[in-house]
Amino acid sequence: MDHFMNESNKPLPDMIKEGLDVLFIGYNPGLKSAQEGHHYAGKSNRFWKLLYEAGLTPCKLNPYEDRELLKYGYGSTNIIDRESKSAAELTEEEYEAGREKLKELLKRYRPKIACYVGIGVYHKFAKKKNVKPGLQADSVVDGVIDYVCSSSSGLNRIPMDEQVNCFKGVLKLLENIK
Repeated sequence: MDHFMNESNKPLPDMIKEGLDVLFIGYNPGLKSAQEGHHYAGKSNRFWKLLYEAGLTPCKLNPYEDRELLKYGYGSTNIIDRESKSAAELTEEEYEAGREKLKELLKRYRPKIACYVGIGVYHKFAKKKNVKPGLQADSVVDGVIDYVCSSSSGLNRIPMDEQVNCFKGVLKLLENIK
């Protein structure tokens, strides 16, 4: 059964269900995503383009089709629920609370891969200093593989081909574990 967690204080419901192949984890909802109620809705966000160009989806979805992700075995959540213009506005207290909630979510739903869409997201979650994109040596939650890509935000200046290659790594990892 599909599950949209929409606690009263959540501006953007999680898209999650048991047995997902990949759970994409962002920092927090941007203002547009919170306003529209759809993941990665910011005009300059490259998430949907990255998924398509990496071969994770057969077509380029738009934010209003975000629930289609569940049909492909993917879901989406954030480490922090509060919307903001940028991740720089988030506090250490919010990260601490979000870290614990995310751990419980991963333990409960057990996706095969937790893909952190932002090196900083994983840095804050795992409390690791030198985080590099790609497969992580060990996981925070046993039984869930940790994989890190750079943020899909339009504010990110990492070249698009580098980002696509990182997301292609998610597909390759998924093919290897299935």
